[in-house]
Amino acid sequence: PKADSCTTYNHPQYGIGQCIETSKCPNALYISGYCESQPANIKCCFSLNPVERQEFRAIWIATATNIDWPSSKTATTATQQNELVNILNMVQRLNMNAVIFQVRPAGDALYSSTLEPWSLYLTGTHGVAPSPIWDPLQFILTEAHKRNIEVHAWINPYRARMKGATYTPAATNMAKRFPKYAYTYDSQLWMDPGSKEVQEFVLNVAEDIVRRYAVDGLHIDDYFYPYGDGTEFPDSTTFSSYQQQGGSMNKADWRRSNVNYLIESLYNRLHAIRPKIKFGVSPFGIWKSGTPAGITGLSSYDSLYCDSRLWLQQGTVDYLTPQLYWAIDPPAQSYNALLNWWIGQSTKGRHVYAGNAAYRMSQATSPWAVTELVRQVNLTRTMSNRLALGNVFFSTKQLMQNVKGIQNELAKLYTDKAIVPKMNWL
Repeated sequence: PKADSCTTYNHPQYGIGQCIETSKCPNALYISGYCESQPANIKCCFSLNPVERQEFRAIWIATATNIDWPSSKTATTATQQNELVNILNMVQRLNMNAVIFQVRPAGDALYSSTLEPWSLYLTGTHGVAPSPIWDPLQFILTEAHKRNIEVHAWINPYRARMKGATYTPAATNMAKRFPKYAYTYDSQLWMDPGSKEVQEFVLNVAEDIVRRYAVDGLHIDDYFYPYGDGTEFPDSTTFSSYQQQGGSMNKADWRRSNVNYLIESLYNRLHAIRPKIKFGVSPFGIWKSGTPAGITGLSSYDSLYCDSRLWLQQGTVDYLTPQLYWAIDPPAQSYNALLNWWIGQSTKGRHVYAGNAAYRMSQATSPWAVTELVRQVNLTRTMSNRLALGNVFFSTKQLMQNVKGIQNELAKLYTDKAIVPKMNWL
């Protein structure tokens, strides 16, 4: 008889499978189409051996405006530390294996830095150290690694002050270091991504983190050029300077090239320091409106100058986490259609971990049922043989509050431990 690929193909996430009846497959962990010689009720069932099980199961811990942590910027050190331990205990209890921890929301630091000021969101006052002094990044690393949980340090490259914040930036904040390239835009302070000095400074900040801390990864989210407020981003002087030096790209292409330069430079420079570091980006979930066919919405390529598809195609990220913050069924922004498209762009074999909108269960208008997130995880798993290798939930708060029983549902999805997917190119 013909050998079925189920029993010969070493699946990147689940290992070798067996062709058995679907009703006998534990946790319904099976994939169609691998038992070619068998009748329809026989599917490829994968072993649940935790050594073989590879799946990225993560949360974003957002510190900007105290979204997830700390609960209060004036809470005591002991309270803040206890909150982090409680988050990690939940991650461990749910058999999840990674946290993406925001350490630089706005040209500031939730870690001990000689380059940038302490964050308002940690101490209550921008530029003032915690008292008693402590280092949240070192603390979460120590506690997470005790529990076999990865920590990816999450930085925002160009935001220098959050919307609505009124403090004067400290002398070491980017806006004070490079005032010529600091713009007020949509009630925020934003640095010019076209400035070589600003780019170099951001690269230095990232290198400093990777040199001094045993972080498992470095992570950037969707903010490069800011989301528009209907006015033009005021970088005409920088663009004119580029043109005067012989540059021939139009402004949109030039902006994209600035973002591409940052991503490629981060990839190369961080790996030069630590070859095994994982570099990931979580861009807005739609690359271009109209791609794939039927998808409409904001185009990150045109609005944020973010050519995230290129990074997958060039292999200048180790993983991409597109923020797929839409439901499965609506066709205009279908989770299913978008995830399927994204994994199709990973021609260099880089991992795709879907970003999932747990916060939508708490939104005032048309809140999601928890079953939407369960379906999304299960759908992601059906594409695991094509490098859709996990899920990241935004944000921690909904999980910690167990909104709509999300912890109970994740416990059913994550009944066994899994290791973070191996990156064989590192």
